[in-house]
Amino acid sequence: MSENIITPQLVELDANLGDTPSEVIKNLAVAVTSAGRATNAELLFDDAIAREQKSPTGVPGGIAIPHCRSEAVEEPTLAFARLSSPVDFSGPDGPADLIFLIAAPAGAGKTHLKILSTLARALVRKEFVSALRSASTKEELVTLVTGVVKTPEKTPQVSSEPTSHVTKNVPADKGTFTIAAITACPTGIAHTYMAADSLAQAAADRDDVVLHVETQGSSSITPLADDIVQNADAVIFATDIGVKNRQRFAGKPVIESGVKRAINEPSVMIDEAIAAVSNPQAPRVSGATGAPSDDTTAAAASSLSIGKRLQQAIMTGVSYMVPFVAAGGLLLALGFLVGGYDMANGWMHIATEYSITNLPGHSLLIDGAQMSFDRSGLSLYLGAVFFAIGQAAMGFVVAALSGYIAYALAGRPGIAPGFVGGAISVTLGAGFIGGLITGIIAGLLAMWLAQLRVPRILGSLMPVVIIPLVASLGVGLLMFLFLGRPLAAVLTALQDWLAGMSGSSALVLGVILGLMMCFDLGGPVNKAAYLFATAGLSTGDTASLTIMAAVMGAGMVPPIALSLATLIRKNLFTPAEQENGKSAWLLGISFISEGAIPFAAADPLRVIPSMMAGGAVTGALSMSLGVASRAPHGGIFVLFAIDPIWAWLVAIAAGVIVSTIFVIALKQFWPNPLVVETNRANPKVPTS
Repeated sequence: MSENIITPQLVELDANLGDTPSEVIKNLAVAVTSAGRATNAELLFDDAIAREQKSPTGVPGGIAIPHCRSEAVEEPTLAFARLSSPVDFSGPDGPADLIFLIAAPAGAGKTHLKILSTLARALVRKEFVSALRSASTKEELVTLVTGVVKTPEKTPQVSSEPTSHVTKNVPADKGTFTIAAITACPTGIAHTYMAADSLAQAAADRDDVVLHVETQGSSSITPLADDIVQNADAVIFATDIGVKNRQRFAGKPVIESGVKRAINEPSVMIDEAIAAVSNPQAPRVSGATGAPSDDTTAAAASSLSIGKRLQQAIMTGVSYMVPFVAAGGLLLALGFLVGGYDMANGWMHIATEYSITNLPGHSLLIDGAQMSFDRSGLSLYLGAVFFAIGQAAMGFVVAALSGYIAYALAGRPGIAPGFVGGAISVTLGAGFIGGLITGIIAGLLAMWLAQLRVPRILGSLMPVVIIPLVASLGVGLLMFLFLGRPLAAVLTALQDWLAGMSGSSALVLGVILGLMMCFDLGGPVNKAAYLFATAGLSTGDTASLTIMAAVMGAGMVPPIALSLATLIRKNLFTPAEQENGKSAWLLGISFISEGAIPFAAADPLRVIPSMMAGGAVTGALSMSLGVASRAPHGGIFVLFAIDPIWAWLVAIAAGVIVSTIFVIALKQFWPNPLVVETNRANPKVPTS
């Protein structure tokens, strides 16, 4: 690795690099590649502009910090341009004339990221920015930047420890408020630390605040000390992603925003936090975390609308339910494979009454009736054991769905009432519909109880005894007295309708499921279709199995189709998409729809409709041909659980062909400007 992260070759002073952020970033990407710090300028540009399109990187002071991690970058690199004509990077105070391109290798380690984040933090200091503008030579600017990057700052605003700092070390008194702050952005390289230091600088100029900041960035995370958390009068969450270990701040008044507001309006946020301390109506951090400590969801964020919070909670419940479905469903399928399909008629008796030293024969007396099986001995016994384990796992599906929906809303106190509600749903026959309802009710009830002000002596009992007890009792009474039987009737009607599907009705359902699976590629709509399919898998009825096959087949179409399209018409895709296309097919055949997300995010208007068209074709054909799947996941690796295999493969192939043709046609006759611009510049862009 080069000794310096920036060299004179990576500096442009008083230059005109174009009139748009895209042109400026492209020229800086070329400079990085020409300096031998990257292998492919096009790929670096694609990665940087994709990050820019998610959230513009203009910050106060006429500065922009486009940044990214890229497979093209070989070592951490800074490219700098002082523009003769400022360019609008959507900064809060107008166009920017100081541009830093921060380029990190895709697998950059923590040391590299600390170097990059140190520079980002220095950009909030006025004296440093002034020095950047007054530098007369490239060498002078390199010395200035290198000195900041290599030498930890000694000011109170920029701590030598990049992940946690305090504005000043003074004892809190009657007129001083202690505020804890968390900053985090998606990449965790720049904005995370700039927000932290903006807040710190604003607090350092005041006598009424002691501010402690925890930066949850990529370089590392040093949590705030327990005594700081406990003594904090209020909390500021300036994040674009979820707060890790949010439950630490339970009950504290909270001010929440995106990370850029903390950069642009730090003093305003501090004022709001101080005002919240004495305002009993101010939002407070939920009684426990809305997500586990390593989760990046923000379902419990009090600034979100109730609809958004419920949506995120349901998605959390589904994500935690999926491992139970995957393990249980695949074990059921493996049981059928080993023990034969008729093993399901007596699996419990075989698994419990026989053993490895007492193997069953072909004909067995079960519950007073003589039953015959195609297989016997070890094969039949192991098949029944696999099936029994799978049934045990599937028995947790509804409870897990309900429990983790409640968890996402209320944290750990919501788990017990959520699981209890899910178990009651199964008992009353309300199934997954009941699980959805009980999870929401349990979560909201536990969340409400957590916000009650109780005597201090009861405070420690609330999350572990009182809230689980009262919320479980409330959910149980609601289900047994009012909701259980109506919800069971709804589920029964739905199952009867599915069982009666044939002909055109099956085709229509297949179209709908295919469209849903390909609409948001792993998002809420996709997950809703998957939940609908897996909900009936444990019943073993034919209608549920055909739905599962249609859903899995349709979900495989987008990554495979896009991989094929990048192979057939490479010039219609950016270099980054071409790289993604090389591996997307593997994700597709494994039933990982998310493999198509990079394509859809970069070009949604052309990609998503094309994928939906193919998904609809696959869903319709799969349902019409009566394909059944006893496995909930696995793609082509669970062909043993698909029947008939040929029909399912035909349905998938048809969908892939349709999606490939559509996406190529749309990109051909309605070109993507970014691709056109990139290809036009291609002859001038070095690739090595």
